[in-house]
Amino acid sequence: MLILGIETSCDETSVALVEDGCRVLASHVASQVRIHARFGGVVPELASRAHIQRLIPMIDACLREAGASLGDPDAVAVTQGPGLVGALLVGVETAKAIAFARRKALIPVHHIAAHLYSPFVGGGGAAWRLVVLDPEATDGSGRESAHAPPEAGQPLEYPYVGLVVSGGHSSLILCRSPRCHEVLGETVDDAAGEAFDKVAKLLDLGYPGGPLIDRVAADGDPARFDLPRPMRSSGNLDFSFSGLKTAVLLLVRELGADRVRTDPTLLADVCASFQEAVVDVLLAKARAALEMTGCRHLAIVGGVACNRRLRAAAARALPHARVVFPPPVLCTDNAAMIAGLAYHLRDDHRTCDLRLNADAALALL
Repeated sequence: MLILGIETSCDETSVALVEDGCRVLASHVASQVRIHARFGGVVPELASRAHIQRLIPMIDACLREAGASLGDPDAVAVTQGPGLVGALLVGVETAKAIAFARRKALIPVHHIAAHLYSPFVGGGGAAWRLVVLDPEATDGSGRESAHAPPEAGQPLEYPYVGLVVSGGHSSLILCRSPRCHEVLGETVDDAAGEAFDKVAKLLDLGYPGGPLIDRVAADGDPARFDLPRPMRSSGNLDFSFSGLKTAVLLLVRELGADRVRTDPTLLADVCASFQEAVVDVLLAKARAALEMTGCRHLAIVGGVACNRRLRAAAARALPHARVVFPPPVLCTDNAAMIAGLAYHLRDDHRTCDLRLNADAALALL
């Protein structure tokens, strides 16, 4: 079954063609980083306008790359929510128009559920390779090893725990099937990615903050500054990063903001210490979720899953779990995961429902 996927939940415009829920025939993603960088964050109105300008040309390009026409897909899948409502509406209305005109099924997809499904999506080439930290590796090392789905077999087994970490989300979710999820814990204030962005802005590093802090922290000492680990031992699986962000602010004031920003060693140590605190909290909560559920499989998904320190630390912090990170092209928002998950929702959506509307606060079922 061939599905055309559309993703416009925030600041990436993406279109993909995916076959049978896993094989990517074409995938295009247009970032809006340059548009929003000078504002230090996403401006919703500008995001919506960029989606309007880019989406139709990207659909044409995606079909052309796959050697397909608009009538070839069996269904159209689109992100219904959560996200920025204006951005979501661009994708939803475009998908409705295509599905109605071509008499195709219209399949709405939950953005977070799609991220959780992303490790099952595969394609050709090194860009699509998974990282699997497997405690049962044949060499007994449990170190990072690369697997290319679906040729190397499915990297996860249901049920598994999903750790979703991005600019807008930090949550732990028990995934019983592609269609069934249970939220175990979520952020009570700032998401992990949001904290990265705000700390990067404080340090005048730019936007988006995650990759920039990751890069600077690589030369720093993560043990130099003893920053708090909010809610690490709270007894539940919720997250909070607002206090950590405030602690970095106070540290920078104490050290002197100009000094921190102009001293490469000091800047690297602050970034490394902050990043280490975030990673410690994420992995401590993930370990608690695995223990609580009895699962041995963990998928770490979302934009922050690209973080190199998080990937390296997971091998040591979770030695008895099989930890899966999607490839970087599937960590950020993309339509391939939308079309992939839609394959498993097809029986519920065999027609085009023109009543479908965007839902900025769509609940995960």
